[in-house]
Amino acid sequence: MNKNRKRSGFALLLTTLMLVAAALSGCSGGKSAGDVVSGGESSAGGDKGGTVTITHYTIDSEDRTFVEKLIPDFEAKHPNIKVKVEKAPYEQFDSKLQTLIAGGKSPDVTSHYGYGGFAEYYNKDMLLDLTDIIQEDGFKAGDYGIPDNLMSIYKVKDRTYGIPVNMYVTLMLYNKDMFDAAKVPYPPSDYEDKSWTFDKMVEDAKKLTVISDDIAKTQYGVDFTWAERDNRPLYFGAEPYSEDTWTNGGVPSATHFDSPEVMAAYNKLFGLIFKEKVSPTTEWSKSVAGQNGDPFVAGKIGMSVGGSWNLAGANDFPFKVGVAAVPWGGNDKVRSTLYVDPLMILKGSKHPKEAFEWIKYLVTADVQEKSIELSGGNPPVNTQAAEAYYQHFEGVDPQDIKNVYEGAIKYGFESYNHLITNYSQINDMFINEMQPIESGHKTVEEVMPTIQKKLQEIIKR
Repeated sequence: MNKNRKRSGFALLLTTLMLVAAALSGCSGGKSAGDVVSGGESSAGGDKGGTVTITHYTIDSEDRTFVEKLIPDFEAKHPNIKVKVEKAPYEQFDSKLQTLIAGGKSPDVTSHYGYGGFAEYYNKDMLLDLTDIIQEDGFKAGDYGIPDNLMSIYKVKDRTYGIPVNMYVTLMLYNKDMFDAAKVPYPPSDYEDKSWTFDKMVEDAKKLTVISDDIAKTQYGVDFTWAERDNRPLYFGAEPYSEDTWTNGGVPSATHFDSPEVMAAYNKLFGLIFKEKVSPTTEWSKSVAGQNGDPFVAGKIGMSVGGSWNLAGANDFPFKVGVAAVPWGGNDKVRSTLYVDPLMILKGSKHPKEAFEWIKYLVTADVQEKSIELSGGNPPVNTQAAEAYYQHFEGVDPQDIKNVYEGAIKYGFESYNHLITNYSQINDMFINEMQPIESGHKTVEEVMPTIQKKLQEIIKR
């Protein structure tokens, strides 16, 4: 959650109304608002009174189910459409979705909120091609403050399969109290500051690190969890997947995890723990923050690189927090992993036009701005609503957040977990196989050939 190779423009192709209607009828598998029988049930199985019901499927967590609070306003503006929210825990999201589809109860609207990503859904033929609906509706991404490069993420062969709704980026959070105590200048938020490099980050991290036999006194300078494990070599300019991965629905023709460049990238990252000793081991992090805790939130880490969802709780951190750019690591084009969540209509939808009306509503500027508060800090994709997001976090300079977001977009690349097929299997394999490296029991050179072999087997399956 891949930017710099799929930046094609958003083209509108003019067709006749008759041809568009025929195309929509063929791809939707059902009727829409125009087919409602006046004064009674819709011919596609809607409710009495000429209304239809669409289902929005999401994770059962407050940052997602907040959409329920928006339904009354939407229904008041669209009296022919009712919205029902279907929920599932994160761990059960994908399996329940498959069960609903298999049982003929496919939701209308969802996103890749589970382990699987867009490419996995696309390759399983689960997604409705939205291109014709977009053309007939006259939808223009710019009218909703959606940058064209973000719209391009969810295109395959110039066909659109998703509309972005939220945009998370990779950023650095830092503990201002820890920096002040060590008399170290704060890191910059400006991505154009060429002095802010990976090596400079290591230099600062050494000044912040305190190793003690007393675990209560131990603290580390940096925790660098940039993207998913297979994504991380990209930060240093190493390409672990072939370029065609991003143009053919997320199926790579080749992978390079046993290449010298990729292994060198991993050695530099693991060197933060075992060579430079400025980053914690997984075991230490669990010991101070619990199984699912965050040692940065516990005040034990000076700088933390990760997804911007980590910023959501900043108002409650027990220390002053700042936001900075991810330092330059050697890749001139990529410094941030993007996690752009699209809203997608499933092929089983009986009401795709009405589902598209719901999607359009959710990406309007006023609704996106309202959603920031209702969700507890979800970042909007709508650039007009972004200013409200920058102002949302108490004690954090809004200009720093804006700088980081704008820089992350410019130097961003969509997360591999969204754009590579069978990613849930790939992710599990990387977690298992890399555990000996993370614990210090095996080297990168010992493990990566095995990862390369197993990855090829997953792709072939």
